[in-house]
Formats: sequence, structure tokens, C-alpha cells
Amino acid sequence: MNVLVVGGGGREHAITATIAQSRKDPVIFAVMAKKNPGISRLCQDFLLEKETDVKKIVAYAAAKNIDLAFIGPEAPLAAGLADALEDIGVGVVGPRKAVSKIEFDKAWARSFMRKHGIGGCPVFEIFTEQGPMFDFIAKLGDVAIKPSGLTGGKGVKVMGDQLPSVKDAQQYAAQILGSGSVVVEEKLVGEEFTLQAFVDGEHLAFSPSVQDHKRAFENDLGPNTGGMGSYTDAGELLPFLRAEDVQQAKDIMQHTVTGLYMETGVKYKGVLYGQFMVTRNGLRVIEFNARFGDPEAMNVLPLLETDIVDVMSAVVGGTLDRLTVKFSKKATVCKYAVPAGYPDNPSKDKEVSVGDVGDALVFYASVYEENGRIYTTGSRAIAVVGIDVSIPKAEKKAQDALDNIIGDLHSRRDIGTMSLVQKRIDHMNEIRG
Repeated sequence: MNVLVVGGGGREHAITATIAQSRKDPVIFAVMAKKNPGISRLCQDFLLEKETDVKKIVAYAAAKNIDLAFIGPEAPLAAGLADALEDIGVGVVGPRKAVSKIEFDKAWARSFMRKHGIGGCPVFEIFTEQGPMFDFIAKLGDVAIKPSGLTGGKGVKVMGDQLPSVKDAQQYAAQILGSGSVVVEEKLVGEEFTLQAFVDGEHLAFSPSVQDHKRAFENDLGPNTGGMGSYTDAGELLPFLRAEDVQQAKDIMQHTVTGLYMETGVKYKGVLYGQFMVTRNGLRVIEFNARFGDPEAMNVLPLLETDIVDVMSAVVGGTLDRLTVKFSKKATVCKYAVPAGYPDNPSKDKEVSVGDVGDALVFYASVYEENGRIYTTGSRAIAVVGIDVSIPKAEKKAQDALDNIIGDLHSRRDIGTMSLVQKRIDHMNEIRG
């Protein structure tokens, strides 16, 4: 079986590594914008090309007789790559454009939630004119401002330290209004978690819950990033969650998949990512993504016990309900090494060397390889994942590995530490009252 992975980041390295472990012995091909050293070593062949160049990717897939494709990032989904590959007979893990809109059009996504009565929808409105938008921001008083389109996880700004006042929120909203509609919604206060699932158009197979850390610096300070690291506990729940929180999130995601088919007539096939917040008033949906998270994929894919090629085939064939998708009950801690100065003024083209990482996993992200040496690009560089029976043991493995990656790099040492986890537990207890 010939399998194609589209994308060249840490998430796609994790996807490729999981496929490479399949007992089906798939032959792996890849398309990526830059040569990812981790992915390239696992492939029989790869194409260096923009991941949104649909025509070239489809031609490559046809030439290599690809049976199954796994699309990692969101941009190719928004470009209609899943549609084009399916149209030439390739089975695709990645939703068609009509339903991947749940991620790349936030205004559409919120309107869809309201129309179909999807649970967890915050108070919101969508604006194309400045006057009514300013009035709504002033009326709510404490808001989140979201550009409607894709922003790589960095476009959303929330009142507080990012937007100190109503006036700042209005100014930011006006600034992004020129690029399209703006979603203004109530600011949510609580603890975030991510739930991800394989979806076959009707059935969902859920992975363990994960918590990501968006802020660049320790103690959750600094600007937002694509994600500095994440962790899972040994089982389905994070330490601050209750079983009913995750069950409610599952119900919301199931309702969303059903609603997407009702709305578009297209079955959602791929991975659905739900980002949730547990608030004083119950569970709220921050956003949906139409693919695995980065870094969250690196937490859950190494725990997947079921053969991923079987999972991919079930997603494509609509038979997930006939397959038991199992994940190991172990804790994971993922930490990213990023260029010094990231995200605002990152160093670039600096050599990175990976020393002894023990039994931690290493996933290459935004790096490139020349003459056998690895260099940074300015975005998140390398992720390490520690896996063990508890969060503290997994954290130690991840940090020990990170300490042996040498370069002009920065990382958050606090991710997965019990002091930070306890802070989350205490905050959640306070929120729940």
C-alpha cells in the first residue's frame, strides 16, 4: 500500500512516524515545502512543493499510485486538496473543503453552531462594519476578537494583557476588519483542553484529552505562539477535568459531525479537533480545527495501539464503528525548542544539534537540512516527547532530552511540571466554586 503524507512540520513527522510503524508495511511518500529531516528518512520518495499547490500534489499522487493520503496542515484543506485527491480515487484522511470550513472560516463556524444548536457556543456576533462592531464590544465589555480566516494560531486576541481596554479591543478589531469579517465574542475564563478524534463521516474515535500552552514564556506570559508544548495524563482525563467535562465535549463533537452533514451534504472524514474551555457557566467551544493539533498530535499518536493504516482505512471507508481504536494509558509531555526571540524576532538559519535524548521521541518541525546539518527557519524547531506512567516521569524524560538539543534556542521548562499542573487544578477548583 502506498501512503502519502502532506505537510512538513512536527505534526506531520509524528503522523509519518506512526505510519512507518504499521504492521501493513506501507510505502510512504511525502509532500512538504522544506525538507524535514525526520520525514524524509521515513519516505521512499518526497516532493518539495508548496502544500497548497493542489495540481502538483494530485499529479504526484497519481504518478506514485497513492492509495491513502493523510493531510496534516489546515492550508491544503482550505485549498481543496482533499476534494482533488478523492476525485482521482485516493482515500483521504482530511475533510473536503465544504466541511473543513469549520476551521478556516470562524464566522461560518459560529453561525453553523448557532443554526444547529451545537452546545457550548459563546455569546458572539459577526461584523463587516466598524460602527456596530464598536457598539457590541462596548456592550460586552470583556471580549475576544477573532479574524474570520486562518492565522496560524496567532490572530485571536483577548482582553486582558493582550488588549488592555475596550478601546484597544476596538482598535484591533478595526485593524483586522480590512482583511474580512470579524468575530467578536464574550471572553471565556477557565481552563482549556483539547479533544481530538478520528472521524469517518458518522462515527468518532476519540484520543486522550490534551492541554496545550500557547504563551511563549514560562508562567503563561508573553505573546501567543503556535504552541510551546502540551501534556496528557495516563488515561482519558487531564488532572483538572471531570469525566462529565470530556463526555460533554464528545457529545458536542458528535453533534458537530452530524450537523456538518446536514448543513453541507458532505461527510466529514479525517480528524476533528475541539478546543474547549471549562468555565463557571459550563463547557464552551473556543474553536474547531479540521486536523490534528501541533503539538497535540505528538502527545496522542505515539500512544495509538491500533494500527494507524487500519484507522485510516476505516476513516475512508466509513467503518470506524467496527474498529476498536485504543490508546496506551500513559502520560506524555511534549516540549518545543524554538529559535531565540520567537515569536516576535526569531533567530534564523542557526545550526541545531541533537544529542542523547534517551528514550524520548524527537519530532522535527520548522527546520531544514543541508549537507547533513540541521538549521532553524524562525518558527518552532524541534519537539521532544517524554512518555511514562505519570506526568512527572514523562516531564523529566522530555526535559532531559531538551537539555541535550544544542543551538540558539528557547523553550518553556515549566510545561508538564507538577507546580504548573497544580496551578491548573487550583484554578479549576476556584472556577467551579
